[in-house]
Amino acid sequence: MTADPTSGAHVYATAVHKRFADGTVAVDNLDVEVSPGQFVALVGPSGCGKSTFLRLVAGLTGISAGTLTVDGMPPHEARASQRRLAYVLQDPTLLRWRRVRDNVALPLELRHMPRNDIQVRVNDALELVGLQDVGDMFPRQLSGGMRMRVSIARALVAEPSLLLLDEPFAALDEITRQRLNDELLELWRQRRFTCLFVTHSVQEATYLSQRVLVMGPRPTRVTAEHGVAFDEPRSATLRTDLAFVRLVAGVSRDLSQAMEERPAE
Repeated sequence: MTADPTSGAHVYATAVHKRFADGTVAVDNLDVEVSPGQFVALVGPSGCGKSTFLRLVAGLTGISAGTLTVDGMPPHEARASQRRLAYVLQDPTLLRWRRVRDNVALPLELRHMPRNDIQVRVNDALELVGLQDVGDMFPRQLSGGMRMRVSIARALVAEPSLLLLDEPFAALDEITRQRLNDELLELWRQRRFTCLFVTHSVQEATYLSQRVLVMGPRPTRVTAEHGVAFDEPRSATLRTDLAFVRLVAGVSRDLSQAMEERPAE
């Protein structure tokens, strides 16, 4: 797989508002801009609208008001264009009756790519996530961490310019989670896709990202932002570094404050 180091997408949201058919307002007057190639983490109270915002960026549901673009296009157009979007959920959502390589191949099959090209791209994607030896296995034969890596390989096989991840490691044990954090960072460092990462873990958000956005209660908005300026590549020793611990504490304080706030009616 080849990648242009400047191929990350630009995400621009201003005064974004999302009201569902039942009257629920999930997002209101939200302003977010993510530069090409940035890794941005979103933290906030449960149910605040973080996942809804990710779905808006993915073009899976439309905004009610405001402006939201990916590389200057409405998200649903960007998703259909060469500036590809990929979405990874907390549940790997693998098809249990398809082998690993066939699960990874699915996005390319849907685009009717030639079979030989699909095979090359799938092999490359599995090698990227260290699963080149399990391509003929079924999902049930894999651990939870391996299934999540297959899901990430399926996202990367399309060489996305924008990778959206919605709590992908939340159900994993801490050791596996930290290992996958490191693997994701290495993939991002190699590919420099733009990344939006939703998590409830302040430590995970701070370790992975260049910026942490703290979101307020529903209807969500950004209540605080923290820049993360630690050197790349990052390693496990960063998690015990005093500057890192202090930054995590600062984000945690802002998150606690956001959870206590209630937006004006």
